[in-house]
Amino acid sequence: MAEQSNPTDSHKDDEQLKSNMRKVAITALAGTSIEWYDFFLYATAAALVFPAVFFPDSDPTMGLILSFGTFAFGFIARPIGGILFGHFGDRIGRKKTLVIALMLMGVASTLIGLMPTYATIGIAAPILLTVLRFIQGLAIGGQWGGAMLLVTESAPSDRRGYYGAYAQAGAPVGVILANLAFIIISSLVSEEFFQAWGWRIPFILSVILIGISMYIQLNVEDTEAFRELEAARKNRLENNVTESSTRRSPVLEAIAKYPKRIALAAGAFLSVQVNFYILISFILAYGSDPTGGGMSRDTVLVAVLIASALMIVVQFWASAYSDRHGRRGIFILGAALTGISAFALFPLVSTGNFWLSVLGISAGLCFVGMMYGPQAAFFTELFSTEVRYSGASLGYQLGAIVGGAFAPAIATFLRAEYSVFWVAMYMALASILTIISVAFLSETYKTSLTEEN
Repeated sequence: MAEQSNPTDSHKDDEQLKSNMRKVAITALAGTSIEWYDFFLYATAAALVFPAVFFPDSDPTMGLILSFGTFAFGFIARPIGGILFGHFGDRIGRKKTLVIALMLMGVASTLIGLMPTYATIGIAAPILLTVLRFIQGLAIGGQWGGAMLLVTESAPSDRRGYYGAYAQAGAPVGVILANLAFIIISSLVSEEFFQAWGWRIPFILSVILIGISMYIQLNVEDTEAFRELEAARKNRLENNVTESSTRRSPVLEAIAKYPKRIALAAGAFLSVQVNFYILISFILAYGSDPTGGGMSRDTVLVAVLIASALMIVVQFWASAYSDRHGRRGIFILGAALTGISAFALFPLVSTGNFWLSVLGISAGLCFVGMMYGPQAAFFTELFSTEVRYSGASLGYQLGAIVGGAFAPAIATFLRAEYSVFWVAMYMALASILTIISVAFLSETYKTSLTEEN
């Protein structure tokens, strides 16, 4: 007599799948949040602390540009990290590669908190700072692909955007944590102590990331899509079947197979990167400058913190929307609104009014969230499983280096040489390039992750 399926067992299986998916999503959120916290700590410190600590012989504007220059080295390293970790992510798995990236970030960030300043070791200090920033960039270049694929490849096909938003939410959560760390420390100690030692404490706390990476290693399974890929590879080996695509580096295979998609993915990311880093880093220097917003450092930090919290909500809404109506439309709308809002940002912040500043920064970050939320699922669906980590990471990190690496430094230069209007023009231009790039990409939200695409 044939066995009949038990509805109770089926319900238990569904609940188990949902429970496992929640665990993967929350774990990815925790890991990416602390990872981005480390990365953004540097952005905050580069605007508020590092010019005086590591470039004391320069005038304030040049010191800020040099400080943002070391900030850029993290972006230069990101494509290298994407290539390196993408190769191993497509070879040995999403989980193992993510764990290595998280541990690397934890070590580099902790060392930044322990390193000597220019007053102690001279020119060696900014050189060492740049090296550690480069290592941070390698780590973040590898982390995004691992965390994003761990979630999106595990998610139900009709909830890929929503669950992908958990990995994406790590960025604004990281901004909130980094800003909170600086606000709390600066409120508890004197300005003199903060400049000398207080700024180090948030970096040293990065050691927590090593613990999170160990939890992922011990408690989270790799994705079903990667396990299927591994089973297919094992089957080919057992049957003595060899294919050139299995011998070639996944990075080279991705470039050979999807050159146009990688380039367009990078272009799609430009508006997110340019606008995001101006809104969370350059705006700190502008808003606290007497000739800009004229507000206190902590006031601007709180404004960015509130805006980042609102960005998280918008990311989840936009991602869920993209599951029902597609990725491209909401992405293009977000880019258009981001470009338009750039022209309201600086007039609002320059009033020196806290709530008007919150309005300007929040509008920008929320519109960025309309792109950044669905991006995990969008980039996942652009590439086939065997090169997905490499292809998605390359597109993401190339967009990051072109868009985000020098955004704060370019904004500082444009403001010093011309006016903040040209900073807004720069932000709007990035949005236009993103709209063009997304328009040339096909819709992906109904794509199967286990079939060729």
